[in-house]
This record gives sequence, structure tokens and C-alpha cells, in this order.
Amino acid sequence: MQDSFDATTLIFLALAVFVIWRLRSVLGQKTGTERSPFRPVERNRTEPPAAGRGEGDNVVRLPGADRGQAGAAVQTAARDWRGIAEPGSAVARGLEQVVQVEPSFEPRAFLEGAKGAYEAIVIAFAKGDRKTLRALLSREVCEGFERAISEREKRRETVETTFISIDKAEMVSVEVKNRIAQVTVRFLSNLITATRDADGKVIDGNAETGVEVPDVWTFARTLGSRDPNWQLVATDAGG
Repeated sequence: MQDSFDATTLIFLALAVFVIWRLRSVLGQKTGTERSPFRPVERNRTEPPAAGRGEGDNVVRLPGADRGQAGAAVQTAARDWRGIAEPGSAVARGLEQVVQVEPSFEPRAFLEGAKGAYEAIVIAFAKGDRKTLRALLSREVCEGFERAISEREKRRETVETTFISIDKAEMVSVEVKNRIAQVTVRFLSNLITATRDADGKVIDGNAETGVEVPDVWTFARTLGSRDPNWQLVATDAGG
């Protein structure tokens, strides 16, 4: 009888060990590297958002963009972008896409901010202020600016820049792809700028007379992100 009891006990113990082992193999063990329960979805930053994207289409379908949906009737009427974009223009359509994702976007306020960023970047570049540039530029653009500053420093050249005015700042392109908005602005500024060599002699520009300088800059930002800042992602000389 005692032998039978011992054998039964051993059998149940073996079953218990097997069940525990199976549970651990299925549920896993905590390793300290699990995804936080407060962030259930964490995509790779380089992976484009899948939500709202058609097969073979990299452009995000913004809310209310599908005319066939029942909710199409609640779409807001086209806004009046007078002074910013002509009705029905590509810029106006781009602005509509932006405000569908972020209704608080105000293009006039954006242009004022863009003018401030334009002046700050130009002054920072002249001074060799890398810290300011890194905060306002994308990595690729910043690397180009920093290379130019380093080459200038090797030649022991200095740049003096004084803004007289920014006479124009107009949107020439607004695009939204994969929730990344890109706004291209054409600037026309009047500034005094001169480059001096190691001896202080002006070798480029004019230290006394202002000149008109056209520039076309593109700013970008991921719509819906917590970071409200736009970054400069491309520059071109304006015509």
C-alpha cells in the first residue's frame, strides 16, 4: 500500500513539473526587455505608417479623404486661404491635407515662424553657431552647414551678416506623405553680408551695402507628433 501511494505521488509530481514547464515555455519569462504595457504599439522609426495606406501607395489617406465613405458628408468646406494660396491651387490642397490631420495649423503663424527660423539659421551659420543649427536643421542639412563652417574656419575666414528686412515669405509647395508634411517657402530678404579673410579684408560680399537675397527653403514635420518644431530639410537658391 505504501509503495502504491509513493508511486502515485511521484506520478502527480511528475505531471505537475511537466505542466509548470509547459506554462513557462508558452508564456515566457520576464527578462527586463519586454515592451512596456503603456506603449503597446512601437513601430520601427524607419517603417512608414501602415494605417490608411493603400496597397502600393506611399501617400497617407488622410481622415475624410475617401469620397466613398459614409462620413464624407461631414467634411469641412474648403477654407479661405486668401493671401496664402489661390483657391484650388496645389498649395491650397496641401494646406487642406495638413489641417485635416492638425486642425490647429495656422499657415500665417507658420510663415511668421518660418521667417524667424530663416533669420536665426542665417545668423547662426555666419557665427558658426553649431548648437543653434542642430536644433533647427535636419541631420543631413546640418552636416552640410557644419562642413562649410569647418572649411571656413580652416581658412580663418569670418562672415558678418546683418538683416535689414525680410520682404517676402510665401508658400510655394505643401505636401503630405506618410503624415510627414513638407512646406516649401520662398524668401526674399535684404541683408548686409561680407566674408573676411584672416587679415580682415573683405573677400566676398559688401560690409556696407545691403543686397536682395532670394532663398527657397523646405521645412518638414511629422503631423500629430508631440514635437511641435519644424526642421529645415532642404535649401535652394531662389530665382
